[in-house]
Amino acid sequence: MSKKQDEAINDPFSRLTKAQQTLVRLDFEGGHSNKEIAPKIGLKNETTVSHWRKRSWYEPAFNAYASKAIKGKYKSLALRTLIDLLNAKSEMVQLQSATTILKMAGMLSDNDTPELTQAKVRKANADARVAEARAKAMEDGSNDAVSLLDRFLDKLEEGDHHGS
Repeated sequence: MSKKQDEAINDPFSRLTKAQQTLVRLDFEGGHSNKEIAPKIGLKNETTVSHWRKRSWYEPAFNAYASKAIKGKYKSLALRTLIDLLNAKSEMVQLQSATTILKMAGMLSDNDTPELTQAKVRKANADARVAEARAKAMEDGSNDAVSLLDRFLDKLEEGDHHGS
């Protein structure tokens, strides 16, 4: 048996009885009262439904079921919605949906913002220009230019550290 199959069988939701699983499913769907749920899970007393929700197995099982449902049924629906939002009238909505899609694809971290990404690009370009200037100065045999450039960069870095 694969590790993934073993985890699916041993997740908190799968270890529940059928009645308990039905409670979790109905709660995930929402909009059902205890009075409606009790007969559906074979209980005569609706207070047992609220007692079950307070048991230690309920929250881990609910989270396991929610994760399974979201990864399965709702993930593709959410992605299609995000793709549709790329054509929204609001540029902010377009940007947010594009950013979310890129994060889902692993192309942006959760901490990335468009501004931060632009700053990283500017820094990478500046670092490349500095490296080119340093290489050119070394090729020209001008150690004075290299040391001057190094001192200038050191001062810039000091300013960055004091400003942060």
